[in-house]
Amino acid sequence: MKELNELNLPEDLKYSDDHEWARVDGDIVTIGIDDYAQDQLGEVVFVEVPEVGDTFSKGDQFGTVESVKAVSEIYTPVSGEVVEANEALADAPELINNSPYKDGWIVKIKADDLSELDNLKDKASYFQMLKG
Repeated sequence: MKELNELNLPEDLKYSDDHEWARVDGDIVTIGIDDYAQDQLGEVVFVEVPEVGDTFSKGDQFGTVESVKAVSEIYTPVSGEVVEANEALADAPELINNSPYKDGWIVKIKADDLSELDNLKDKASYFQMLKG
């Protein structure tokens, strides 16, 4: 497992207490699990993603990530409709381990209300939470 100072936590993302990350582009929010979460899970072997057109409220579980160690639920930090799901994860779930922010994104949601993301943490706040 990585030491905290070895984690890749991009500055341009927002982070949830449940270790999801969010990248905002207009009203589209790309969501995945962060480097800390994938490191804790270990080798990811299966990812359940929602269907395009599914709608969720902030805090809803929208999928799961299964590793050789555990199964973790993934929660949406924003309400809205799924406009794209990362279908590549079906055949290559290890993308979450290898590239959690680029190739290992999980879902893109058209946000109903971007202000719902205001309670997410920036890199510094998230890192402080991890340190305890």
